[in-house]
Amino acid sequence: MQTVTISVDIPSDILIALNESEKELKSYFQLSIALMLFQDGKLTLGKAIQLSGLSRHEFEKSLVKNKIPVSDLSFDQIMSDADKLMDI
Repeated sequence: MQTVTISVDIPSDILIALNESEKELKSYFQLSIALMLFQDGKLTLGKAIQLSGLSRHEFEKSLVKNKIPVSDLSFDQIMSDADKLMDI
């Protein structure tokens, strides 16, 4: 998989105030962006997991922690899918 590096300028006093290393802040940024893009519907679950750098289980725990639903299917859509499965 080919990757792209995107640089973000952060004042050094921010790292001091957060008491985090550059690596920790990078991980936090990646997860935050992955969660936001997934919630906005711009990334699929799989791509958001890939961007976050976490396992599927860890990413889904982050979704729950941030009160972001894994799916936005309505009750009617779920029932329609269930009906289709019953017809098989």
